[in-house]
Formats: sequence, C-alpha cells, structure tokens
Amino acid sequence: MSRLCARMTSGARGLWHIYLNWCYAILFYSLLLTLAVMPLHRALGLSTSFLELFLAINLLAAVVPIGGRKIRRVLLLFLVVVLAVRGGMAWLGLAVLVPMNLALWTVVALLAAISALRFVLGARAVDRECLYAGLSAYLLAGVFFGVFYWVLEQIWSGSFAMPGEGVQSSFSLTGAIYFSFVTLATLGYGDIIPRSEVARGLAIVEAVAGQLYLTVMIARLVSLYVLGEDKGNQRKAQDGPDASTPC
Repeated sequence: MSRLCARMTSGARGLWHIYLNWCYAILFYSLLLTLAVMPLHRALGLSTSFLELFLAINLLAAVVPIGGRKIRRVLLLFLVVVLAVRGGMAWLGLAVLVPMNLALWTVVALLAAISALRFVLGARAVDRECLYAGLSAYLLAGVFFGVFYWVLEQIWSGSFAMPGEGVQSSFSLTGAIYFSFVTLATLGYGDIIPRSEVARGLAIVEAVAGQLYLTVMIARLVSLYVLGEDKGNQRKAQDGPDASTPC
C-alpha cells in the first residue's frame, strides 16, 4: 500500500513538473478554446455561466506560472475564494453582485498577463514557452478587458451603444469580448461605440497598450532570435569543417 501511494505521489509530482514546463502553452490553447466556444455559446443559446466556466479555467491556468511558490499560493487561494463566492452568488440568486465578482477576475487576469510579459522580457533565448507566454498575455488582456467592459455596462448602463439597436441589454459578455479584441487590434468596425468617459478612457488605454505591446514584444523576440543565430554561427565558425563527426 505504501509503495502504491509513493508511486502515485511520484507520478503526480512528475505530471506537475511537466505542467510547469508547458504551462504557458496550455494557457494559450485554453484561451483559444474559449474564443472558439464563444460563437457556439451564442448560437446554442447557452447561459452566461457556461462561458464563465471557461473564463475560470483560464484564470486558474494563468495564475499557476506567476512568481514563486508563496505568491502563487496566495493568488491561487484568493482565486479559489473568488470562484467560490461566484458559485455562492449563483446558488443564492444574487445576480446584482456578479459584475463586481467578475471585476476581481479581471484584476487577477491582468496581473497574470503582466507576469507573462515579464517572463518574455526576462528571457535570454527564444523558446516555445517564451512565444506562448507572449501570445497568452495578449489573449488574456483581450478576453478580460472584454469582461471588464461588460461589468462596466452592468454597473453604468448606457456606457456602450450599438447603432441601429435600441436595446442596451443586447451588449452581452460575448459582445464585450468581441469589442475588446476589435479595440486591442485597432480595427474600429464601429458597430459598438463607447459612450461614457470611463468606457472611452479604457478603450484608449487598451488600444495604445495593445500597439505598444506588439511593438515591444516583437522587437524583443526578434533581437533574441538574432542573438541566438549569431551565437550559433560563431560556434560553427569556431568548430570549422573538421569538427563534424565522420560517417
């Protein structure tokens, strides 16, 4: 029995170690899955709780790579409490407090995005996890800025307008995430318009931050890639043609 427990513990530690080595890759594909679920969520007429489930999974995956063990444990504990409170609100029917809870989700997600960006900027070589971290930070910002836009509309109705649609309640969580990515990529379709000063200010911050992020991240990754290529060429030049192993 003790041997079985030891093997299970060893196997769990091995899986955890593998997950930590690929955590940003898992986060990236989790975010992509959430974006793929969004149109299905609307088409099938599922409740918002279904989409919130995927957002919660993304939050858990985003918090794991943050900082050291102590910071990670504190954030995980805080996140578990926030998710438990959200479940309690749904059970008790306290829909009024849901936007405030989702606002806390946004704060945690943006902290995770900043942590991923620091990981990219602190890397000395370009590898897969570095690329996935950079992409995940961008997607995290887009998704949870959208959540915050939706929270803003729930608290201050009329913060966003849709030309040709008189019903403000049609500004759904899915529509808010869509508007967030349109703003982040500075596409400017014009089908959703921020009306309040707070909404316009957040849209400006997201648009500018999105462009600066792409500029800084791409410049960083390109410089690391070029540096790695130069080091590789120098090693090949030092080894010379005689250094190759015979057949």
